[in-house]
Amino acid sequence: MKRGFDILATATGVLLLSPIFVVCILLLKLTSQGSILFRQERVGCHFKPFFIYKYRTMVQNAPDLGSQITYGQDPRITRMGSILRKTKIDELPQLINVLKGEMSLVGPRPEVPKYVDMFRDDYEIILQVRPGMTDLASIEFRDEAALLAMAEDPEKEYIQHVLPEKIRLAKEYVHQASFWLDLKIIFKTILLLVGDRFVSSGRKTEND
Repeated sequence: MKRGFDILATATGVLLLSPIFVVCILLLKLTSQGSILFRQERVGCHFKPFFIYKYRTMVQNAPDLGSQITYGQDPRITRMGSILRKTKIDELPQLINVLKGEMSLVGPRPEVPKYVDMFRDDYEIILQVRPGMTDLASIEFRDEAALLAMAEDPEKEYIQHVLPEKIRLAKEYVHQASFWLDLKIIFKTILLLVGDRFVSSGRKTEND
C-alpha cells in the first residue's frame, strides 16, 4: 500500500509541479555555472547506497570548499540557491528517487555514509525502511541550518546533538510506521512550509 501511494502521489506531483521544474531549470542555467542537479551519495534501505537528487544550490566546486553540512550564510550557496533552500524547492528532484524506489515520500531522512558509519548500530534499525523526503526530524529541525550557524563548531554540534536526536525520531518512526502516520507527517510538513512562507512575507512587509 505504501509503495502504491508513493507512486501515485509522486506521479501526480510531478505533473502538477512541472511548471516549477521548468522555471527552476531556466533560472539555474541563467544565474550560475554548473549542472542543474546536485547528486550526493546517501545510504538507503538495508545499507544500499544511492545518489540523492537536489537542485544545485551551491557553487559548482562546493564539495571541495567545505564540509558535508551547510549552515547559516554559507558562502558556497548561490543567490538562487538561497531562495530554493528557503522554499524547500531544492528538494523536489527527490521525487525521482521516489519513483525509482530508492526513497519514499515519508521515511527517515537519508544520511551520508560518514555519519551512518558513526552510528552503525542505530542505522541497523532505521534502515529497515526506505528513507524519505520528509519525516519527524524534518519537522523538528526545519531550521537546522540556522541552529547550526549559532554553534562554535557546527559539525561537532551536528554529530553530538542534532544527529542523535534525528536518530531517536527516526527509530520512533520505524517502530510506529503506518499509512496514517505518513499522511499526518505529509500534512504537517505542508502546513509548516505554507506557514513559514506567510511568516517570511510578514517579516518582509514589516521591514519595507
